[in-house]
Amino acid sequence: VQLVESGGGLVQAGGSLNLSCQASGSTLSINVMGWYRQAPGKERELVATMAPRDKKVYADSVKGRFSISGGGTRESVSRVSLHMNDLKPEDTAVYYCYAYWSYESSGGASYEYDYWGQGTQVTVSS
Repeated sequence: VQLVESGGGLVQAGGSLNLSCQASGSTLSINVMGWYRQAPGKERELVATMAPRDKKVYADSVKGRFSISGGGTRESVSRVSLHMNDLKPEDTAVYYCYAYWSYESSGGASYEYDYWGQGTQVTVSS
């Protein structure tokens, strides 16, 4: 699986930005896609994820400001977008696209992997 991100950049506080991520490869086994972020000196943290049938999870810090959307099949996700509104300086970070891939063979063996994009910088000035 390969993840290609686009979007990001520099914006003033209160502004908006959109991020997009397109997966390629074995996308039918991607069960969850979403976004994490990592600010300087901090650990990587969840921003938002989505699963098939429009199941979405948001970090408390972005609820009401960020919205995740995407598409794929009924059982998989192959693309996601993150719509970020009312951005704050504390949203400044490198944002990483994430995909959780899992597969179970007919013999019962299961496989799972976490895939990451290359990261895209989001900078919010005060």
